[in-house]
Amino acid sequence: MKLMDKLRALQYYVRVVEEGNFSRAARHFSVPPSSLSRRVADLEAHLGATLLKRSTRHVQPTEVGLLYYDNARDILERLAASDEAVSHYQSRPMGRLRVSATVGFGETILLPVLDRFTRQYPDITLDVRLSDELSVLDRDDIDLAIRGGYAPDERVIGIKLMDNTFVPVASPAYLDRAGYPRHPLDLRQHSGLYFQTPQGPTPWLCRIDGHWQDVSGPPAVISNAGRWLLDQAVAGKGILMMPRWALQPSLDTGELVQLDLTPTPVITRNPDIGIYLLYQKLRYRVPKVRAAVDFLTAHFDQPS
Repeated sequence: MKLMDKLRALQYYVRVVEEGNFSRAARHFSVPPSSLSRRVADLEAHLGATLLKRSTRHVQPTEVGLLYYDNARDILERLAASDEAVSHYQSRPMGRLRVSATVGFGETILLPVLDRFTRQYPDITLDVRLSDELSVLDRDDIDLAIRGGYAPDERVIGIKLMDNTFVPVASPAYLDRAGYPRHPLDLRQHSGLYFQTPQGPTPWLCRIDGHWQDVSGPPAVISNAGRWLLDQAVAGKGILMMPRWALQPSLDTGELVQLDLTPTPVITRNPDIGIYLLYQKLRYRVPKVRAAVDFLTAHFDQPS
């Protein structure tokens, strides 16, 4: 099997595994599904191994196919990064930079920062995608992702840009009507406004007398629309826990009041929750990626 043919077969194979479907993978490369399927079959014949289990509607890797996928993806990532790094060696940052961020953080914090970035780097075209769905850096063609959570695994570089501390708040009108909780356990008697994550609504947790307890109140509203949840809190519908950066404007105007509770409720037992800038290690060699990483880390490292 010729080297260029094998490289193309590797690209096809990796995409088929990620899509779980020959037709969707073929659309990505703008080739007929039959051509893509034939290349993958040639690769299997060359290796003398069955890489995929095929059905009429779905394909998935065999055990050895999954191992081969991991190695093949790593090879393609390194090759792509090397190609781009060489082509832009000692050149100014330029080209399309694909950035993914959550909707709330993107609209509230990130977009104004990126306005300053584009003024400093006019030859970089920003392709910004705001979504609360998780992005896979290589599969989704994303250069940088900004997500709330924890430090990622070893395949991805994660730089903590800022804390993502959640605080409990309510409107003065709600507290006048329902009463002010004096202890975290009192929260169980209050209406809750909960952000819906892929794992379910964010709970209210508290470490009391050395033991973690769920102090969540009965839900009044559950939604993945953060802006709407904030509006519901301002309207007096219940108690809300959200990141301080999202709540700060409403706290400054007095529309919402932070609840002073001891011990302090949290949404996770993990103390390292934050906003992380994520990118693949090899991509840092590319000038546009390096410029964005350095700019963002410098911006968020400055005291506010």
